[in-house]
Amino acid sequence: MTRLSVNINKIATLRNSRGGKIPCVKTATIKCQEFGAQGITIHPRPDERHITRKDVYEIKPLITTEFNIEGYPSEDFLKMVCEVKPTQVTLVPDTESQLTSDHGWDTWKNLGFLKDVISRLQENGIRTSIFVDPDEEAIEGAAETNTNRIELYTEPYASFFPIDKHKAIESFIKAAQIAATMNIDVNAGHDLNLENLPFMYHKIPNLKEVSIGHALIADALYMGLETTIRKYLDCLR
Repeated sequence: MTRLSVNINKIATLRNSRGGKIPCVKTATIKCQEFGAQGITIHPRPDERHITRKDVYEIKPLITTEFNIEGYPSEDFLKMVCEVKPTQVTLVPDTESQLTSDHGWDTWKNLGFLKDVISRLQENGIRTSIFVDPDEEAIEGAAETNTNRIELYTEPYASFFPIDKHKAIESFIKAAQIAATMNIDVNAGHDLNLENLPFMYHKIPNLKEVSIGHALIADALYMGLETTIRKYLDCLR
């Protein structure tokens, strides 16, 4: 079964828009897991516009499933995750001012850097994943870094899905097949939702994990968090 990791960044965004502690990120962490989420994902950014460094440390003791921390591997970020020791760190090539992740790594151009970062994380007992586009060269480069996993950037799939879902999934199926031949596990994330997730799940049987935040939290506004998480889990069965 593909695991569902709920990204709770948007909970923190809502809290920060008003200040104070409502909605509570710690309560959201607990409730998501109670309602069936098999992991919690966060992406702490340098400007702390959603998840803060304080959140990272406060959430850790509440994790009963898996903890996935996304981010650009700056020295500050690496020090933090090596202290917290989440289950997984997903490396993204975002700039500090970037609104949201919108591309994968050029793994060959950044090969030396990524190898050093991944070695450091793995020495601390942390599983690693590299955010990549569904591109054969990028996956081949990822294999050279000794990463445990890749995370396929799925926004292009989500964007083209309403037009031609079979065409939209082609490059992702191929990417997952290439990763399998290189003994790299595959995660996926970005703009996945209740409409496009089932098709991807059935077309990519070796998918280990999906990380979903924006659409899931938006759906929860109408259906409630418990019902929403159950509906996403149903997509993965």
